[in-house]
Amino acid sequence: MILLSLQNLTVMRGECPVVDHVNLTVDAGAFVGLIGPNGAGKTTLMRGALGLVPTQGDSSLQQMDPAHRARHVGWLPQSREIAWPVDVRTLVSLGRIPHSGRPKATDTAVDQALARMHLTDFADRIATKLSGGEQARVLIARALAQETPLLLADEAIAGLDPANQIMVMQLFSQLATEGRGIIASIHDLGLAARHCSRLLLMHMGRVVADGPPDQVLTPDHMRDVFGISGYYADTDHGPIFQPLEVLT
Repeated sequence: MILLSLQNLTVMRGECPVVDHVNLTVDAGAFVGLIGPNGAGKTTLMRGALGLVPTQGDSSLQQMDPAHRARHVGWLPQSREIAWPVDVRTLVSLGRIPHSGRPKATDTAVDQALARMHLTDFADRIATKLSGGEQARVLIARALAQETPLLLADEAIAGLDPANQIMVMQLFSQLATEGRGIIASIHDLGLAARHCSRLLLMHMGRVVADGPPDQVLTPDHMRDVFGISGYYADTDHGPIFQPLEVLT
């Protein structure tokens, strides 16, 4: 089942294309890691697919009416600002609005989202009084509570400690196993290699590689796109990728 289709999606900044004629199809069950250097167009690609910035080309998400789109795709932006001092359960319950029209005091989806993010004991705490990493987990839980077939997450693991980074990546992989589609921009290439079923490498607004991690994290791509060398190996513990040094 196709959850997202982009055809020649282009986003302009003045006369410069920051996303340049991207074609992309994401099926149910895929965990797609969106990788590339800063400024490659990763965030803009997701925002363009959602219709949050003006675009050229076609996006299946933009063709949906807003109510349908809110039930089809969840969006987790980089910004993690929590504006109001509400408790964690109330904040997470906002993810249910596309389904019920208003948050409910009790909701199984909210309970499951809290549990999946190890936040059940935080449910009555005020969200704005939590640490930055804890707030990030609360916002991921809100996106999970939305229970959409497709989730777009922009640097969801940035700023989390190693255990929670791994936990979120394992969770996204599990969601894909359950039949959802995940697209997540990721800077940690090692975690991307271990957990994503597919990597999409962007450079200067274009997709330059698309496929399994071992076909994308190649020496040529690391040199030409990131300007680094790296080590990749398939091991008994799964794939391992380690950036090594900047090439001059």
